[in-house]
Amino acid sequence: MMRVNIKQKVFSFGDKFSVKAEYGTPIIYVEGKVFSVGNKLKVLDTQGAELFYIEQKLFKFLPEYSILSNGEEVAHLKKEFSLLKPKLNITSTYGNFRIEGNVLGYNFNIFKDGNLAGTVSKKFVAFSDSYTLDIFEDENIPFLITLTIIIDQILHDNDNKSSF
Repeated sequence: MMRVNIKQKVFSFGDKFSVKAEYGTPIIYVEGKVFSVGNKLKVLDTQGAELFYIEQKLFKFLPEYSILSNGEEVAHLKKEFSLLKPKLNITSTYGNFRIEGNVLGYNFNIFKDGNLAGTVSKKFVAFSDSYTLDIFEDENIPFLITLTIIIDQILHDNDNKSSF
């Protein structure tokens, strides 16, 4: 199992996240486009190379996102209508994922093809969103980090007002 910490940077233009391994080594950076319509974020490695591009689909009743790699869509994420628990389904070239969490949207399990692939828990830190992501063996680490960022965008963006 690998543990990573994801922290949203405060007081910056656009959404920015830093992702560090459990002991503080930077592994990924996420930068949002400033003044864009809908969320658009780049997931970058430590050398600045783009791993994934996240794009929100506009004019949808429930939030939808595409994840692209090298200009090709590798995943599509859609929030499902649910009264009690947030439910998100992902179809991707990496497998079919399902994300389920508690009613507040602070703790999640990520399932890949029916098996637990990772867990996400939100830390309560003033002024920023901060998560711990535990990734289980043989999973695509950058992809699961990207999914976690999208969860944050759907559930906790817009001054931490939940979308349900």
